[in-house]
Amino acid sequence: MTKSQISRSFMILIVSILFSIPSVVKAQTFSIVPQTASINVHGTSNVHDWNMKPTKVTGELGLNSTKQISAITIKVEVKSLKSGNGIMDGKTYDAFDYKKNPYIVFQLTDASQAKLTENDTEVTLTGNLSFAGATRKISIKAIGKITKSGEYQLKGTVPLKMTDFKMSPPTAMLGTMKTGDAVTVKFDVTFKG
Repeated sequence: MTKSQISRSFMILIVSILFSIPSVVKAQTFSIVPQTASINVHGTSNVHDWNMKPTKVTGELGLNSTKQISAITIKVEVKSLKSGNGIMDGKTYDAFDYKKNPYIVFQLTDASQAKLTENDTEVTLTGNLSFAGATRKISIKAIGKITKSGEYQLKGTVPLKMTDFKMSPPTAMLGTMKTGDAVTVKFDVTFKG
């Protein structure tokens, strides 16, 4: 091969790479907007219902070139869960064994999506949820949409049982107050590119 043929082959290779880059670049990564993230954990006890909200939430969402969800990671700091009742918060942190398990983490493994309207998409997010030292595969039904400002909003509800994660529901007052095993997590989070 002559020097000019090598140069020409190299140029064709470079041009081919440059033309293939736009399809790769179309994939987008968005980061969670913590100030607007609304996550509410609702549960019951033999005394009263309760709610907790985290104040420290991070995460990323990836969209492929066809604007379909391809990746999600959400991380909640356990000690940021607040109920407005310091005793309950402390019992909750102990139930999580927060020193060994400081985070609640959801990692997407699969997403299926179907259009509901021009703007809204029904998504089923399957992935691994880890907390209190245990990991379990769960499926979450949610509604996703790209907003007019180009952000991605995701909202839905997840029913969970603490014992599915080998977590003992917290108790107080020498065991006379017992929380229920079932909790419901409602979320409305926005991811910004």
